[in-house]
Formats: sequence, C-alpha cells, structure tokens
Amino acid sequence: MTSRTVAGVSQSEEEKWSPQDGLEGEEKEDLPVQPPPLQEKPKEVPVVNGGTAHGEPCVFPFLFHENEYSDCTTDGRGDGRLWCATTYDYDKDKKWGFCETEEQTQQRLQAEEAEEQFQTILQMLNTTTRKTKKKELYEKLLKVAERGHQKAMEKVAYAMLFGDYLNQNVTKAKEVFEKLAVEGSPKAQTALGFLYAAGLGVNSSQAKALVYYTFGALGGNLIAHMILGYRYWGGVGVPQSCESALTHYRLVANQVASDVSLTGGAAVQKIRLLDELENPGSTSGMLEEDLIQYYQFLAEKGDVQAQVGLGQLHLHGGRGVEQNHQRAYDYFTQAANAGNTHAMAFLGKMYSEGSDFLPQNNETALHYFRKASDLGNPVGQSGLGMAYLYGRGVQVNYELALKYFQKAAEQGWVDGQLQLGTMYYNGIGVKRDYKQALKYFNLASQAGHILAFYNLAQMHATGTGVMRSCHTAVELFKNVCERGRWSERLMTAYGSFKEGETDAALVQYLLLAEQGYEVAQSNVAFILDQKGAKIFSENETYPRALLHWTRAAAQGYTVARIKLGDYHFYGYGTDVDYETAVIHYRLASEQQNSAQAMFNLGYMHEKGLGIKQDIHLAKRFYDLAAEASPDAQVPVFLALCKLGLIYTLQYLHDLNLKELISQVDLDQLLGPEWDLYLMTVIALLLGTVIAYRQRQHQIMVPPRPPAPAPAPPPRPPQEQPQAQAQEETPAQEEEEQQQ
Repeated sequence: MTSRTVAGVSQSEEEKWSPQDGLEGEEKEDLPVQPPPLQEKPKEVPVVNGGTAHGEPCVFPFLFHENEYSDCTTDGRGDGRLWCATTYDYDKDKKWGFCETEEQTQQRLQAEEAEEQFQTILQMLNTTTRKTKKKELYEKLLKVAERGHQKAMEKVAYAMLFGDYLNQNVTKAKEVFEKLAVEGSPKAQTALGFLYAAGLGVNSSQAKALVYYTFGALGGNLIAHMILGYRYWGGVGVPQSCESALTHYRLVANQVASDVSLTGGAAVQKIRLLDELENPGSTSGMLEEDLIQYYQFLAEKGDVQAQVGLGQLHLHGGRGVEQNHQRAYDYFTQAANAGNTHAMAFLGKMYSEGSDFLPQNNETALHYFRKASDLGNPVGQSGLGMAYLYGRGVQVNYELALKYFQKAAEQGWVDGQLQLGTMYYNGIGVKRDYKQALKYFNLASQAGHILAFYNLAQMHATGTGVMRSCHTAVELFKNVCERGRWSERLMTAYGSFKEGETDAALVQYLLLAEQGYEVAQSNVAFILDQKGAKIFSENETYPRALLHWTRAAAQGYTVARIKLGDYHFYGYGTDVDYETAVIHYRLASEQQNSAQAMFNLGYMHEKGLGIKQDIHLAKRFYDLAAEASPDAQVPVFLALCKLGLIYTLQYLHDLNLKELISQVDLDQLLGPEWDLYLMTVIALLLGTVIAYRQRQHQIMVPPRPPAPAPAPPPRPPQEQPQAQAQEETPAQEEEEQQQ
C-alpha cells in the first residue's frame, strides 16, 4: 500500500482503498485532468425476511408510532430482532419484515453480550489491585475470548505470552495471534512480528518480523511504530535511516505528548538487574515497604513534609507506590490545613486537571493557586499563570500569565519554565523568540519534563531556532516515546523477576528491548548471562546475550561494552578474539572512563593478549584504573606487586645472573680473607642491635607519681583509698584477716 502525506501527517492509516482510488501504483496527483468528485456510495437497502412483506426491500425513512427511522430498529419488539417497514407509513400499511435472519440475530446478540461482559471485566481490572482478584477476572476474560470477542482474545493472548495472571504459554498465544492477524488485528500482527524477531515459539526470521511490524504500524499500532523507529535508527534488520526513524518516532511521540498532563506524567522506573545484584536496593529508586510505613506514621503524627511527600508520590505514582488520587488529596489537604504552600498549590493542580476521584473545578483550583502564590510558592504562581493563559476561571490575560510564569521560573519551577518556552515559541503575549524558547525548554528538560523533550525534538526536527539535526531530534523523540504508557511493563517485568518467574520476565524485557529500551536490553542479556531462563536452549543463551549486550553498548551503557570485551576474551557465544576484546575495553576506557576496562587493558598488556606485551603500558593502565575508581585500588595494588615481581625476575633473567656469579672471583675482588671480614661485619651489626635494644629498655621512664595533695580529712577504715588498698602486701592482708 502506498501512503500519501499532507502537511507532514501520514494518511496511510486513515484511508481505505476503494476502486475509485485507482489501481495500485497509480499516481493520481500526476494526472493532467482533475478527476470528478467521488460520489458517495448509496446505502445498501436490506431485503426483509418473514413478517408481512417477505422478500421486499426496506424503505428508509419509515414512520412508526409517529417517529421516523432511517435504519433498522428493535423498537416495538422484546426479542431484540431488527426489523423495518417496506412502506413509509407502517402504522397505516402494517408492511414489515426482519432485517436479518434468526441466526444472524443470535450472533449479533451474543456479540453484544460478549462486548458488555468484556467492558465490565476491563473496568474491574482497572480498579482492583489484588492479584488473586485479577487472576479470577482473567479466567472470566478467557471465557469471553473463547466466544470470539476480538479485544478479549488480544488481551488473553498477551497475558499468555507474558504470563500475566495466566500460565505462560507461548505456543497457545502464537495460535491466537495467528488467528487474529488473519482478521486484520494490528496488535496481533505486531505480536507475531515480535515472536519472529525473538524466535519465540517459531524459527527466528527478521524478514517475517519486519513484514508483521510493518502491517501492525499501517494498522496504527504505536508499539509497532516504535519498534520500526528503533530498527531504522540502529540499522537492525533494515538499512540505517535517520529520516525513517524520525517519521516513526515522531508519530508515536505526538500521541504520547497528547496523553501527558501538564504535571509531566508518571515517573518511569528503570531498574537494572545487574546493579540490583551487586548493590541490592541502591539503584532501583524503590521505597521499601517499611520505609513507606514509616513516612505514613510520620504523616499521621502531623509531619507536614511527610504529608506533602506522600501526596506527591500518590499523585504521580512510582518508586513502588501506586497512583492513588484519593490518598494524594487526603495528604495534601492535611498539609494545606497546616499552612504548607506546596500542598495548597498541588491541591490547585488536582482541581485544575480533574480526575475520576476529583471533578475538575476551576474556581476551587484558582482559590488554592492564589493562596499559594500570595505566599511566594512557585507551583501556585505557575498555576495562576496557566489560569490566565487559558482562561480557566478568569479572563485570558497574557501579560499576567507571563508575569506569573516568570516568577515561577525564577525559582526554578519546571512548569513555569515550560510555559515560558511555549509563550516565546508561539509568540503569545510576547514577541516570538526561538532562542528564549530554546533556553526555557532546555531548563525544563533538565528537570525531566516530557513535554520539554517533545518541544525540543520538534525544534531540532524542523530546524526552528536551531540548526536542523535529525540525530538529535530522533534521540529526543525516542526519550518521549519511552515515557509512554507501555513503560509500565518495565515494572511488571521486574516484579515477575523478583517473584522468580524468570521466563515471564525475560519475554516482557524482550519486547521492551525490541522497542529500544536500553535498560531492557541489558536486563535480557543479564538474565541470559545468568542462565536463569528455561525458554531458550543452553546453546542459544550466550549468542542471544551477546546480541543484547551489543545493542545496549551501542546506546552507551558502559557495563555492556565491558561485557562485550569479556565475551570475546573468553569466547562466550563467539570465538575467542583477543583483538576484538581489546577494542571493546579501549572504547569503554576512552569514552566512559571505566576503571574495569582500564584494569583489563593493563592485564592484556601484561600478558600480551591481542596486543603487544608491554609491562610499562600495563603499569600505566593499572595506575589509571586506580585513579578512576577508589574501588580499584586494592586489586591494582596486588596487580602492581605481581607486576613488580615479574619485572624483577625478567630483569634478573636478562642479566643472566648465574653466569655473572660464576665469573666473579671474590678472593681476587675482596682479598683472600674476605670471609673473615664478612663474619666480623655481621658480628658487629648483631652487637649493635643488641646494645640498642638494651639501651631502649633502660631509658623507659616509670610513670611519674601524682603531685602531693592536701591531706584529706580522716576517713573510716572502709573508705580507704583504692590505691592504698592495692599497695598492701599479702602478709598485711593475712594479719587483717586474723584480727
């Protein structure tokens, strides 16, 4: 299918081919004569079955109980069957018939019932957090899927693929996906592309994967677009093309940005399993359950900072805390009542944006924003700016909006920076200034605001205010895409891994790795490297791990680059190749200043593996490793000791000491009585040492007695000073005992 683009918006997903569009390959735009406007296809008029006018066509509109109907209806019937009149006035002529057969009616009613059940189950899945309850709901969803409901089949197939609340069964999932793909499901086509790309349940075929991904993307599947964007960006199975990557990533980023609220969206948790293994809990950013309970205890005791912190955690979700607007509202209300301006401003944001829990209310939002702003809070100032910019509860006033955004931006608040950038970019209330827009978008992006990344990407993609850079635009759009709703799968995969469901975690990470998530690529490689997965045979483990270490290294992950060196050094998943190992270690040391890579280069120089043996260069790399990381100092010290020993032995070997000693005549060099001289010198040295030790023993000064003190008043015998008691002799003690 060819696609046409107008004003940069692809129409391939929106348009349907029809005979009037011409044959495939025809370019209608090149024809010299403008074709006549397409006639709207007349609506097909059904021929009725049964009733009082069997075989006659329906008449639209028709009159029934003084109401006109332009389509078949179920009104007036209790069995839900569609009917129509074959004359205009049914009330007068009583001519009618069924628009469908009884079998078709049953099929339609069953489909409607299945849809109703699916929506009910879906709503319950979205509201419950209990795992046991979700498992029960997925069992019900499985029954709906068995009735042929497409969306239920898609959801169940993905659950089987990932092991989400259903037993993992890749083969069964593949069968369902194949059935759905034939029916034209973009989700199923994308899933089949993933199965062929990863070689799950099928023989790996990048060509078939590309075909299925392309069909999924043409059907509007955003994950398929994201995968194709990454493949064109990295040249994975296709020729590398920055412009093609930009097209796919921009389409996905447009959707992600439109779904994001002005708060910047939920935080994305990216946990590296390798870091978790080496430093449990240090890099995940997750809050332990007991720590959350501690903060809750503080909040209940009236700690305002704890209340605001918990409110923000529940508002956005993340760090192991689920998004919960009701709890966020409760915490902010407690803190606001205690006079905290941040809590007041966040209450204003909640009322301004609205949610399922809290209805949108501009007046209440404005009240909280004003209260916080009057006390100098930047969040409140930014909220007031938004109100004046968009006319939420007040008249639109760009000057006031600009004033409040500037106040908020001066205090470093990200929303103020973002909105100032937007005003300068669009020339709203100020003269259009792309340099100022770029400045404020950059400031907002440093705080991680997704819309700032999106706006910067648009500027670099179009060359607005900056030199056009496809590469920079793609990287920025990729960052935006990775903040989409599918990023939640990262935490789901991590949860599966922590629960010991390694295969389920691996498949989830594999799909995320296909989408270009570097952390997922390194996690896939880690799981395979640890040989924890049973879904692949043992001889596939290292080659697959090598592939994903390679992709993670290409995105700048230092540990992955070192792992590539290790794999080529030891021959894991590839032949032993010391020269390639040296290349990877050198890249890691030069580009990322890795101490581990420097140490490895020192070792290879020491041994002459894949590189010329050079002890001096080996020492240099060992020293650089010690400078780069304090953790490397102990292994570097041991390596340098070993290197010094090797250097000494090599020096002595080069001197040929045995031959040198045999040529030396001590009688001639020191005289015939050299042995007596040697013994005398040794005796003198020994005597000197003994005398020195005795001298040291003699000059040891005993402790000085304390200065005399005035005589104390007489004390009873039981209160004698402790020192005096210690000086009594055993004889005196015996006399006392006898007395």
